[in-house]
Amino acid sequence: MPLNIARYNGWIPSPVVYDAFIKDAVQIATRRNAASAEHVASVKKFQEAIEADDTMVELFKSVFRQTPDTPNKIRNFEHMLHLFDSIVTVPPQFKVVQEHGVSEPIGVPMYLVFDLLSNTSAAYDLFRMPAFNAALKELLCDWGAYLKTDDSNKTLHDQPGGWFSEAALSSLEAGRGVFNETYILPNPDAVNRGYQSWDDFFTRRIRVDKRPILPSEGKSVIYNACESTVERISRNVQAHDLFWLKGTMAYSLYDMFAGDRETADQFVGGTVYQAFLSPQDYHRWHSPIAGKVVNPRVVPGTYYAVVPDEGDDGDMRGALIRCQPWLTVAATRAVMTIVADDPKIGTVGFIGVGMAEVSTCHLSVRDGDTVKPGDELGMFHFGGSSHTIIYGPQASPTFTDEVQVGQHLHVNRIIAAIE
Repeated sequence: MPLNIARYNGWIPSPVVYDAFIKDAVQIATRRNAASAEHVASVKKFQEAIEADDTMVELFKSVFRQTPDTPNKIRNFEHMLHLFDSIVTVPPQFKVVQEHGVSEPIGVPMYLVFDLLSNTSAAYDLFRMPAFNAALKELLCDWGAYLKTDDSNKTLHDQPGGWFSEAALSSLEAGRGVFNETYILPNPDAVNRGYQSWDDFFTRRIRVDKRPILPSEGKSVIYNACESTVERISRNVQAHDLFWLKGTMAYSLYDMFAGDRETADQFVGGTVYQAFLSPQDYHRWHSPIAGKVVNPRVVPGTYYAVVPDEGDDGDMRGALIRCQPWLTVAATRAVMTIVADDPKIGTVGFIGVGMAEVSTCHLSVRDGDTVKPGDELGMFHFGGSSHTIIYGPQASPTFTDEVQVGQHLHVNRIIAAIE
């Protein structure tokens, strides 16, 4: 059975782990700052890009003024840079809080630094600026390059804090199956399972027999494209809509497809299904149907921009997760359509949304490729992400009973039928 899990599903750790991670990171940054430690090269380059632009400098000052006071508040831009130094030189960790006996993944550490900062009006302006995102992209790409090195596998061990510790495996396996039986392992006998880098571990392949494509039994069905948690289903979507309004965040097809009117018009009046992936999930995308791939491309966008809100029950953390529909028009994303072999299905849209440091979207298909259900379309790198499947108005899907908001569903599972 699918696993019914928490809404944020690994993006936001429990308050104890969240606070412990930020506390430790801020303490390290404070010591570095007091010692006037030099920034690592990629952080220094980011600093220079920001400080060369007076508008970004002033907006950053406003961001720190507007961020709520907390016991471990990031004080200013220089303080934040020292936090970056301690993050981009190491792989993501599985955080252990000894005094509380709690262990949880920190799959998106950079996001936790930006989390409260992003939920401000100044950050809404700053984090959408092309110049800011260009500078941040370079920083994240440098970190991504490190995560493909042998040194980045040093958290792939079975001791406390490692991704193969007892606590970590429990998290990785929850609702997903025994790790060694579910994924393709380069070396099952090695502590790190043979993964040579963090990225190698993160983009691991899944065993076909553990996520089989079940027969359609003569029906026109849609398979789940990603191992993910259901976020939203929206019907009668429009070419243009008020995607920026809090509480509504309607899908706007023209903006989702980056101004491609011809493609957007095919889906007016149709349905959008959105689900998100946690850091623990399998991060490759599979084709939901059989058909022909059309114009796959990566659309550049934002990394940490959010629509500011009042929080979830007063908790300001997690704004990025609460504005996932808006990210379909704002964030870096992989966009494609698939013309189905089955005329009842018609054309289906797929958008892989890079969230936070997971904005690296890698395509595995090219224009004109033919795919079967379950064939790989691409993958995300780093921590967590989101995706949408978009149906045309003629293909009103009937979703299976298990497709409910907050429900975690395996990739390749049948999620809908077209009557």
